[in-house]
Amino acid sequence: MNLGIAGNIGVGKTTLTEKLSQDLGFSAIYESVIDNPYLSDFYTNMSRWSFNLQIY
Repeated sequence: MNLGIAGNIGVGKTTLTEKLSQDLGFSAIYESVIDNPYLSDFYTNMSRWSFNLQIY
């Protein structure tokens, strides 16, 4: 079974994924955000960079 969880930044996707993987006994695979060039810009000006961050 494959399950995808999507949502805005900071809504609890990782927490939900961890809980589901523990309760249902499956391995979680996380998207890497390290390579996202907009992440640091987003934290300095969220209203300006939120769209770019989400579509990267």
